[in-house]
Amino acid sequence: MPEPVKKPVSAFTKRPKAQEAEEGSSVVFEAETEKADAKVRWQCNSKDIASGNKYLILAEGNKHSLTIQTVTKEDASVYAVIAGGSKVKFELKVISKPDAPAEAPAGKPEEPSMKPEQASDPREGAPPAAQDPPPAEADAPDTRQDLTGLFTEKPQSGEVTVGENFTFVAKVNAESLLKKPTIRWFKGKWMDLATKCGKHLQLKETYDRSSKVYTFEMQIIAAKANFAGGYRCEVSSKDKFDSCNFELTVHEARAPGGLDIRTAFRRTSTDGNDDSGELDFSALLKKRAVQVHSEPDVDVWNILSKAPPSAYEKIAFQYGITDLRGMLKRLKKMKKEEKKSEAFLKKLDPAYQVSKGQKIKLAVEVADENVEVKWLKNGQELQKSGSKYIFESVGNMRYLTINHCSLADDAAYTCVVGEEKCTTELFVKEPPVTITKTLEDQMVMKGERVELECEVSEEGANVKWEKDGVELTRDESFKYRFKKDGCKHVLIINEATKEDCGHYKVKTNGGESVAELLVQEKELEVYQSIADLTVKAKDQAVFKCEVSDENVRGTWYKNGVEVKADPRINITHIGRIHKLTIDEVKPEDEGDYTFVPDGYAFNLSAKLNFIEVKIDFVPRQDPPKIHLDCLGRTADSTIIVVAGNKLRLDVPITGDPAPTVIWTKKEKDSSVKADGEENEGCAASWSLKDGEVISEGDGRVRVETTMGHCVFTIEGAERQDEGIYSVVVRNPAGEDTADINVKVVDVPDPPQAPKILSVGEDSCVVQWEPPQFDGGQPIIGYVLERKKLRSYRWMRLNFDPFAGTTYEAKRMIEGVPYEMRVYAVNSIGMSRHSPASQPFVPIAPTSEPIGLCVEDISDTSITLKWRAPERIGAAELKGYGIEYCKEGTDEWIPAFQGLTERTTATIRDLNTGDKLLFRVRAYNMAGPSAPATLAQPVTIREIMQRPKIWLPRNLRQTIIKKVGDTVNIMIPFQGKPRPKVSWTKDGEPLSPSIASVRNSELDTILFIRKTDRIHSGQYDLKVEIENVEDTARVTLQIVDLPGPPETLKIVDTWGFNVALEWKPPKDNGNCEISGYNIQKADKKTMEWYTVHDHYRRTHCVVSDLIMGNEYIFRVFSINLVGLSLEPCTTKDSVYIQKTGILYKPPNYKEHDFSEPPKFTHPLVNRSIIAGYSATLSCAVRGIPKPKVTWYKNKMDISNEAKYRMLSKQGVLTLEIRKPCPFDGGVYTCKAVNDCGEDVVECKLEVRPQITKEEKKEANN
Repeated sequence: MPEPVKKPVSAFTKRPKAQEAEEGSSVVFEAETEKADAKVRWQCNSKDIASGNKYLILAEGNKHSLTIQTVTKEDASVYAVIAGGSKVKFELKVISKPDAPAEAPAGKPEEPSMKPEQASDPREGAPPAAQDPPPAEADAPDTRQDLTGLFTEKPQSGEVTVGENFTFVAKVNAESLLKKPTIRWFKGKWMDLATKCGKHLQLKETYDRSSKVYTFEMQIIAAKANFAGGYRCEVSSKDKFDSCNFELTVHEARAPGGLDIRTAFRRTSTDGNDDSGELDFSALLKKRAVQVHSEPDVDVWNILSKAPPSAYEKIAFQYGITDLRGMLKRLKKMKKEEKKSEAFLKKLDPAYQVSKGQKIKLAVEVADENVEVKWLKNGQELQKSGSKYIFESVGNMRYLTINHCSLADDAAYTCVVGEEKCTTELFVKEPPVTITKTLEDQMVMKGERVELECEVSEEGANVKWEKDGVELTRDESFKYRFKKDGCKHVLIINEATKEDCGHYKVKTNGGESVAELLVQEKELEVYQSIADLTVKAKDQAVFKCEVSDENVRGTWYKNGVEVKADPRINITHIGRIHKLTIDEVKPEDEGDYTFVPDGYAFNLSAKLNFIEVKIDFVPRQDPPKIHLDCLGRTADSTIIVVAGNKLRLDVPITGDPAPTVIWTKKEKDSSVKADGEENEGCAASWSLKDGEVISEGDGRVRVETTMGHCVFTIEGAERQDEGIYSVVVRNPAGEDTADINVKVVDVPDPPQAPKILSVGEDSCVVQWEPPQFDGGQPIIGYVLERKKLRSYRWMRLNFDPFAGTTYEAKRMIEGVPYEMRVYAVNSIGMSRHSPASQPFVPIAPTSEPIGLCVEDISDTSITLKWRAPERIGAAELKGYGIEYCKEGTDEWIPAFQGLTERTTATIRDLNTGDKLLFRVRAYNMAGPSAPATLAQPVTIREIMQRPKIWLPRNLRQTIIKKVGDTVNIMIPFQGKPRPKVSWTKDGEPLSPSIASVRNSELDTILFIRKTDRIHSGQYDLKVEIENVEDTARVTLQIVDLPGPPETLKIVDTWGFNVALEWKPPKDNGNCEISGYNIQKADKKTMEWYTVHDHYRRTHCVVSDLIMGNEYIFRVFSINLVGLSLEPCTTKDSVYIQKTGILYKPPNYKEHDFSEPPKFTHPLVNRSIIAGYSATLSCAVRGIPKPKVTWYKNKMDISNEAKYRMLSKQGVLTLEIRKPCPFDGGVYTCKAVNDCGEDVVECKLEVRPQITKEEKKEANN
């Protein structure tokens, strides 16, 4: 047995229904789900809808709603709501917005909901009843505050008449905002108008992407009297806020003059009784009420206001006022008077605004100068506390001064006197946050920590960091960290990488600052390499080197084997200096020593030479000997020392007895020896005897002697220490002399100030001269630095020395002034920086002009035109330069002196027949752009062009003007050489007295200052060049007011009707008569009223005339210009008789609606099962109602209880109760009336029931 099918259960207990909405209004669809946590989706045309400006989706528990705001024609569609597996569709139909409703009758009574202050003077018409007015408040906001801040255009106060429309506009510049601004409209103090959008109020919002300006509009449609009052507009964006107050004044619509208020409540009757009939407002609607009473006007409302309530009915009956309910409503409103304050002479303004940090004084004037007042803030009484709040009392004035206003002071303040109080709202406006200390460019090495720091004008302000236009956030890797310390904001980048290069920007709501970060790979520089050493036994050997990074460690090797520290070998690392010290050198210490920095693929090597000096005892004397060859030097070798380092000359000597040593330096005029003798050619001399220096010299010089060695030392070698040093050794056995050449090397002098050769969009080319002194070593290269003009931080542009003297600096910001300086580098080090260059601004030339083409050409001139370059850049475009050259040459000649600012130019005085190439270049501060050149040479020769008139489309049909109008027709044409132009009117040459003509090379103008009827006609224009011509025709029709109709006469009079007939006017004003204006006047008042307007026939019937009155009639002609100046008036008048008129109803032949019976739905053959009731149905029509009889096998069964006959709305039903097989047969239904009869029949088969036993047998 199959499983039963489960009936689907809907997830909705309340479904949204289809609705109709008017254009511009809002519509709300509501739905309720069974479960409160059900997820609901809304769709439009099977697409999901998200909440935004257009759609507002709300969910509260199991209640869900979709609001469509500002409905348009495009919103008419099929919508759906989905929850779980349930989907409900509904439709929105949008109907066109109806015209503004007509002004209500002046006599219509006001609705009970109208407020007292909206009631107009009783002698004037009552204003139209308000429908859904915006909420009104008693107090209007202060409009005297001149608010500035976010608004670029504030809503302005305005005036409007009842029934008219008005729009308030506010504009906000979003360029400096971090998010989209939010706007709110209020009426009074707190009533938010966003919930009141509908028929009379609409809010709109637009955004201009080019100017980044939001425009907000509040439209008031069909203004009511109670719309008047004070309004407030508030705009906010994150930490910014601004507001503006404005007012709307609504003027009542004026009622027609001479209106009696009592007539608005009188009833009309035909028997002359004022108490019967219906209220008639038609006279007020048409504004043509006629005063039939000559009695003077009486102020009924003044009488009613002074009378007791018991006399109201009597006064109303006396003056004919029958609408008592409306009268009582008006009277009740009149008696309501504004209660005047007894305690206050002047209250607080509704609202005040003050900038943060400023002070404000709130003032009220009280009636009693001795009274005590209380000041409340948000309902809490203010107490005297320091200098924050100051309470003053001067005569009748009471003051509250609030110093140093903060956001906490933004509240409602109340002044209380006894039981009376007045309240105001104080808004505290935050000033924009500005950047007081800008970011500075930085250059760091890879892996270093970067801190970009700025300062803002206010503590705790929010800032936004960006890198290359993308906002930075605190990610999971903590790559960026943001630090805030008072006014200081810091962006920290841990372990800078190459990817961190770029421009970083910090933004506030009041400014921004940009800086560039450059990250360079670390390159280790060797400031001092290790040098070869020659030592003897027991001496100390020191290898020293200096590198650029003090954090770099290294390893020392001897002959490829790592050197380990021990008591005799000491390895030190202090800052950037690495030392290997070997005490008491031994022969096995001799070898090659190498220092390898960790992490770098290079090494520093030096050799240690060991000298073993053997001194044999010789009893005899030996002459002294200087052994320079032991040091690996000769007399021609030079010793190089770096300025600032120690100069140490260690010379091996021998001799017995120990010789005396004298050191001298040449290249000076004289020197002083120990014994005081002067020698030419010596700069200075130093000698040593018994271990002491006995000669004069510099205090930096020290001479030492040891066994077999003589040491000459200068502390802190300087450039003037360079020269040839001679050493002389003497003893009784003889003497020996040797010269040593010493060269002092230093860092080079700084180069001169660099010069900027050219600038580009983000680059510049800089050049400089080499330094005058290279420091004794060749210049390896140069290092350049740049900085922004107003910055103090210099940023290095290259880490590897640049060999040339011309360098292209890149990655600069266009439009920002920079300075450059240069360092010279030799093998010793880097010089001091050069003076800074002159400030310069990176600016690129513009792109080439586009669209260069030939506009016109003649025998001696050519006119070119082009469009401005696509990219102009930060510099202002100065103009365009035009050059040309002859075909086959490359000499470009300026077309004229200077530049032109236009994008078209005419080059004159050219030779006819020359083939010339032309090019145009744009110029700015950076120079000329790339040229835009014509693709082919142009031959200077005028081209023949057929004359052609370009007749504008609006001139191809008849031009209709009124008499006195101005006609100015301009028709362009073409043709070369300049064509001959001629005008004719109706085939005759055009006279200058009729029209003025002005011709140019490209067009012709026909001008008529003041038209008349004679100017009508056909104007033909002919443009001719030699035998070729072109023509055009312009038809001008001058129209005027028509003349009056002729022979107006009364043709017939009957009852309240008059038949009129007239003839068309002789003068139709030169255009077709479009109709007639028929007017009537009562001879008593002679006031004319229009009966038919724009009536096209020349005969009419005037109806609804009042009996007993005598009428005259007049007719005006109407054409395109207007009504004729004079009417045609009937000579005779018509008197409408007062005799009664008997109404004779017309005799109409009664229509015969009778028709014979006819079955509209026949009986249908059926097969049924015995035991189950069945029905047979058919439908019949006929007039009069036919009599119905049922038959079975032609036997009447109307009286048998087994059958039941039913008839409802022409549907006939025969019910057979529990039929058996004998009830089968032919059933007939017969319908009969006076007009005829009709019969319908069917066959009925009754099948016996099958029992369960029979089923089992059949299955077996």
